Amino acid sequence: MIAELGHYALVLALLLALVQGSFPIFGAKAGDEKLMALGQSTAFGSFLFIALSFAALTHAYVISDFSLQNVWENSHSAKPMLYKITGVWGNHEGSMLLWILILSFFGALVAWFGTTLPSDLRANVLGVQAWIVIAFLLFILLTSNPFNRLTPAPFEGNDLNPILQDIGLAIHPPMLYLGYVGFSVTFSFAVAAMISGRIDAAWARWVRPWALTAWIFLTAGISMGSYWAYYELGWGGWWFWDPVENASFIPWLVGTALLHSALVMEKREALKIWTILLAIITFSMALLGTFLVRSGVLTSVHSFANDPERGVFILMILLVFIGGSLTLFAIRAPSLKAGGLFQPISREGALVFNNVFLATAAATVLTGTLYPLVVEAISGEKISVGPPFFNITFGPLMVPLLMLIPLGPLLSWKRADLYPAMQRLYWVAGLALLAAILVLAFTEDQPVLASIGIGLAVWCMLGAFAEIVSRAGFFKNSATIAFARLRGLPRTMWGTAFGHFGMGVLLLGVVAVTAFEKESVAELAPGETMEIGEYQLRFDGLLPVTGPNFSENIATVQVIKEGSRPFVLKPSKRFYQARQMPTTEAAIESIGFSQLYLSLGDVSREGKVVLRAWWKPAIILIWLGTIFMVLGGSISLSDRRLRVGVAKASKARLEAQTANA
Repeated sequence: MIAELGHYALVLALLLALVQGSFPIFGAKAGDEKLMALGQSTAFGSFLFIALSFAALTHAYVISDFSLQNVWENSHSAKPMLYKITGVWGNHEGSMLLWILILSFFGALVAWFGTTLPSDLRANVLGVQAWIVIAFLLFILLTSNPFNRLTPAPFEGNDLNPILQDIGLAIHPPMLYLGYVGFSVTFSFAVAAMISGRIDAAWARWVRPWALTAWIFLTAGISMGSYWAYYELGWGGWWFWDPVENASFIPWLVGTALLHSALVMEKREALKIWTILLAIITFSMALLGTFLVRSGVLTSVHSFANDPERGVFILMILLVFIGGSLTLFAIRAPSLKAGGLFQPISREGALVFNNVFLATAAATVLTGTLYPLVVEAISGEKISVGPPFFNITFGPLMVPLLMLIPLGPLLSWKRADLYPAMQRLYWVAGLALLAAILVLAFTEDQPVLASIGIGLAVWCMLGAFAEIVSRAGFFKNSATIAFARLRGLPRTMWGTAFGHFGMGVLLLGVVAVTAFEKESVAELAPGETMEIGEYQLRFDGLLPVTGPNFSENIATVQVIKEGSRPFVLKPSKRFYQARQMPTTEAAIESIGFSQLYLSLGDVSREGKVVLRAWWKPAIILIWLGTIFMVLGGSISLSDRRLRVGVAKASKARLEAQTANA
């Protein structure tokens, strides 16, 4: 009965979304406040019904209701409760329901926080948002219904994919979807602005908090997904340029460009056309990622479905929303004014430079991702584009962008002098050069590229706070005055600094682990040893263990280093009976910012095991850098000037204007 309520709730949500997508837009065109106000109430109602549907599906997983096909295919009565709950979105149908839940949630947030928006713009935004909800509700009801019944009901389920039975699944998909779907709001704002013709600095200020919120969650989601794949798959890598990894990275690149472009539009009313286009493309890339994951055109550990019917449906959604928005853009773009002018050497110029390289990088990753699909569709030949292509093309594009990070915030708006800004970075450049020289001096084989990369990372990390140091006047004023000035700086400045600092920290981790990683593989019998870096590993034997829904062989490995206390690592191999599927459970020991990583291979009849070991210097900095980036975005979002949007005129001012009229 509860499952049927969940199904009916989706139908009712669809009906409310149809009202939300039509009457408010008509009301905005006719100037009817009552019709426009319907958008708010229907947005809340649609969200509540979808939340009810999601709760019904969650209940079915919790009680192991195998009469639902979705639960039978993806759950098991012996599965731990945590994974019963996370299993709700560990499959195609459930993850799409989570997608729609978050989509309607953002619509409700716009209705709740959009009280400072002009009523016609708010109505159009909610209307466009509703049509996105409608499209995906139709998709789930017609092709991916999670409430399909089985008759008779099986006694036991097939269990969840073993690699998804991990705490990372509780965090990664919801975070990623909050980022993906969050950019639907900026898309709706762009389309609504083109419908109403309201494209100005105020629009940019309204859009920036939504873009920043989506960017924060997408950054966190990608980072969590990277770490989950790193420790769960047992392969030892943190990024593989997998096509589905790329599908989330492309919207992040374009969304980062959108954040910077919207800033120029807000401050100078420039880049209007480009900012609108970025808002469209960012969500379009999120939709493209959805198509790649769920159409079956890609084979990946991240993929959910391989049903061509679903792929065609999502492709139609892509054509309608991307094609329709770009057509509207083509109609409206010629009528947009250019906005404020600026010199190439200015903060606007630096942000344009930023946008050019981010957009080019996104286009490069998109090309490498889609090219094999295009070749296969045309010629039938299967080719692969792997890490070498992306490393060669993407890396060089990032170098000039990273070099500009400390300089951009020091430039003035409209027109700037390059030399004074560079003067304030002499100490940063000196320390970065010193870091590069030290790497060359104290490492083997004189890794020139590694020294350049570490120098660039130090440049970004220290340069991120150059503007703050300059504004506080640490080299001109007393410490008391300087710290007093620090307290008066806007939060957005601190947020920018922490975000850019995080990028430098991430780069430092990437360069260190890429250049100085060590790997060793050996087949060991109990009592035998192998070496990895400064550590000696002694295999002591295997211990069989039975889990709630799996059996496991745990290897005991003694780790010894001269001058340090020994410790034990326990990599293992699991076998899930219901799925008849093995998994590798890596053992990881963090030592400072570095990690010793062990992965257990095949076990022979003689009791020998294949042990693969990695020493990964400074790899934790990769994820620590993303934490700083998320922190920076959150600090910026907490700035009241960014949260309140455009301030309303005071009552006294309105009365004065009325009297003068």
